[in-house]
Amino acid sequence: MHEHWPQALAALRATIPQNEVIVRALRRLTKTAVACALGVAFAASVTHAATKKDEGFTTKAQNAILLDSGADLVLYEKNADSRIPPASMSKLMTLAVVFRELKAGRIKLDDTFKVSEYAWRTGGAPSGTAAMFAPLGNEITVADLIQGVTVQSANDGALILAEGIGGTEQGFVKMMNDYAKQIGLTQSTFMNPTGLPAEGHLMTARDLAALSKFLIETYPEYYHYFSQKEFRYRDKFTFRNRNPLVWSDIGVDGLKTGYLKEAGYGLVSSAKRGDQRLILVVTGLSGKDDRQSESRRMLEWGFKSFRPFRLFDAGQQVSDALVWGGEKHYVPLVGDGAIDLLLPASATGTVSGEIVYDGPIKAPIKKGDRIATLKVKAAELEAVNEIPLYAGEDINSSNFAMRGIDSLLVLAFGWLL
Repeated sequence: MHEHWPQALAALRATIPQNEVIVRALRRLTKTAVACALGVAFAASVTHAATKKDEGFTTKAQNAILLDSGADLVLYEKNADSRIPPASMSKLMTLAVVFRELKAGRIKLDDTFKVSEYAWRTGGAPSGTAAMFAPLGNEITVADLIQGVTVQSANDGALILAEGIGGTEQGFVKMMNDYAKQIGLTQSTFMNPTGLPAEGHLMTARDLAALSKFLIETYPEYYHYFSQKEFRYRDKFTFRNRNPLVWSDIGVDGLKTGYLKEAGYGLVSSAKRGDQRLILVVTGLSGKDDRQSESRRMLEWGFKSFRPFRLFDAGQQVSDALVWGGEKHYVPLVGDGAIDLLLPASATGTVSGEIVYDGPIKAPIKKGDRIATLKVKAAELEAVNEIPLYAGEDINSSNFAMRGIDSLLVLAFGWLL
């Protein structure tokens, strides 16, 4: 543990409640959001958190992002918002739709889908692309098709799933795009379920990382398919997982490789050590060896360079937020359990933070309602730990007269109580 962090975090904890007068003053001045300076320096909010360029750490990848999944914190990024052909890595979106249909009970693992001539020619043996060699006209189980996609990156498997679920390839592609929009993949557009070359079929490294995090957290019952090392099909083929890191000893348990001539070699990988999970996306590498070595090196750097530190224990009040029309003027703010921060393992020990929310919050408020966000960062790191804060108790509505007084106070003083 870095020797400076315990003292720095203790100072930050002591500062938060003392700054409520600043919160109220800023509310009066800005009229839009509440933010308070908490630490040694004011921490401005950022749209896309990223580490500063570190002279001691670079990558050959053209596009990269390294995310701590638990902290939802970007540890490193490079051209992470450039839209690029994702190749077979976009099969993660195909599987997201498949897993959704399974979880909803609309399909089952032992259901079978027929191998159409289109799927056979476009993604099967005649295509010359990655395939599980599903015979034309055969009925293949959903479980086998999933393994064909996760282990072998089978294009025929992806197409058979798409036709079986969506009726047609394009019907399934619409499901992919609709679901991507629903889960917040704003820079992704899908033209097919395979990732084969198609104009307009584009994703960003950031969206690939977000999609991976979504799959891990939303469909844990199906995530084991990504770490499966081999898939024995029809007692004729034994496919080995194309992700070289699942065979390594660094904790990798997914997710997907990709390659196109115009995009280079890419890999979405995830590794877990103890309670910490990292998600990495690299693309634009020149060969398989670079893809493997760069991914391994970046994951090792992430685990070595950052550590979790405790800021608040479970149930401990962080601060409070202004309430309009309530029996009380303030609602206590707490985390969802203990609040841990991810901070550099070696740094100066300088931290700063802010609480951000639209206020005053309108009553009634239920205990557990999400109210605000606590943002904390280290001086050496542009990445911001963003921790949701929740109401620590119920706040009932006040009577009509008190709500009228609250309204007059807001109009007259901007809620500077």
